[in-house]
Amino acid sequence: MLRIRLRPYLFAVLWTLIFASACAPQITSTPFRPPTKPAPTQILSTTTPIPALHTITPTSTVTAAATAGPCSNNLEFIEDVTIPDGTSISVGGTIDKQWLVKNSGTCNWDSTYRLKWLGGDPLGAAQEQILYPARAGTQVTIRITFTAPATEGTYESWWQAYDSKGVVFGDPISMKIIAAP
Repeated sequence: MLRIRLRPYLFAVLWTLIFASACAPQITSTPFRPPTKPAPTQILSTTTPIPALHTITPTSTVTAAATAGPCSNNLEFIEDVTIPDGTSISVGGTIDKQWLVKNSGTCNWDSTYRLKWLGGDPLGAAQEQILYPARAGTQVTIRITFTAPATEGTYESWWQAYDSKGVVFGDPISMKIIAAP
């Protein structure tokens, strides 16, 4: 018979390795299960009425936002966003003019609405511009790029909104600049 004498610390290490690994939880992979379609739910009909838990009593009436019939157009000037009146611009310089306005009518502006040159000097801009689309009651910024004249002086440009039928509406918008060297 073969006798093995182990030192106590070596025996403790072997004992831990052998029995600890035998007691450790074994890692097993979970098999993949594809999703399945849930079974259809059956709805049972009942002849017994279900009592109401709450009754709702209206406390106020709601009025429709849109009125029957045709809508009305209006443009309300609010403020100059860029280039306040009286601004000095270099002759031949580019002018990025922006106005903040409100669609204070009940019609929504779409791409058929126009802004047309009304008077003064068009300052190199096309005399008809598409009016920025806007829902009734919202504020929008109208933007036109102008070119300052080559001759020194004071210049004004006036513009007006038109609906899809060519009917003028709202406040006119304008710009007044000083072309300087």
